[in-house]
Amino acid sequence: MNFGLAGKVVVLTGAGKGMGPAVTAAFAREGCALVLAGRDMGALDAVAGDWRRAGAAVETVACDVTRQKDGERAAERAHAAFGRIDILVNIAGGTGPVGKPAWETSTAEFDQIIQLNMTGCFNMMRAVLPGMIGQRYGKIVNVGGTFGMRGRAGRMAYSASKWGLRGITKSTALEAGPYNVNVNCVAPGMVDGPRFRTKVIPAVAVAHGISEADAVASHAGEYALRRISTGEDVANACLFLASDLSRQITGVDLPVDGGWAML
Repeated sequence: MNFGLAGKVVVLTGAGKGMGPAVTAAFAREGCALVLAGRDMGALDAVAGDWRRAGAAVETVACDVTRQKDGERAAERAHAAFGRIDILVNIAGGTGPVGKPAWETSTAEFDQIIQLNMTGCFNMMRAVLPGMIGQRYGKIVNVGGTFGMRGRAGRMAYSASKWGLRGITKSTALEAGPYNVNVNCVAPGMVDGPRFRTKVIPAVAVAHGISEADAVASHAGEYALRRISTGEDVANACLFLASDLSRQITGVDLPVDGGWAML
């Protein structure tokens, strides 16, 4: 595909795990310069190494997105290496407690996922926006989730964090729009991968007394297209919202869920 992104400088958080490598690969194939930010440097270096060997320009930076200073350091690394930041893709996030109703969710569990999924994105946006505003160009893509569009029993804390991210996205889109900065949200449904297979599915299977295969089939059966999304599906949506093909789109939630949210 050609989204016209060759030469763009992209900062990606959470690039080493989950759907991160697939999203990173999509931007690398478009010819972007990449700054990969995350806590697990081993995972980041593995992804970076693959694309450096393929000829891509890639930097890595240790970054806990819940810490404001780490977000600022990631932005500084991008500016030092490539002179600017054109695109920020906020992938880093977590699942929070699975299968717990609100009254069994601890304050600590709630606070932890809010910090990661909401404050983490805010910190990164805050770090890159001054540069984007100064150059009168920028694209921010936050990775949310459809449980923040419809809610989900047993996932209150996660749902709250992703619902809040929608508000952050929409308000910032209004504020940054006059400076030619687009801010949007990709909202995946369940995404097949290690987290889905090792955390979500086992928890659902235990909670309902079914096999893990039946738990996967149950999830797929809720979607119009009867299939679970992949990291590549999410990556393609990120490419679109990061490109000038979406120049007149800002403040939106784009579900990538096979037809579950239907909003």
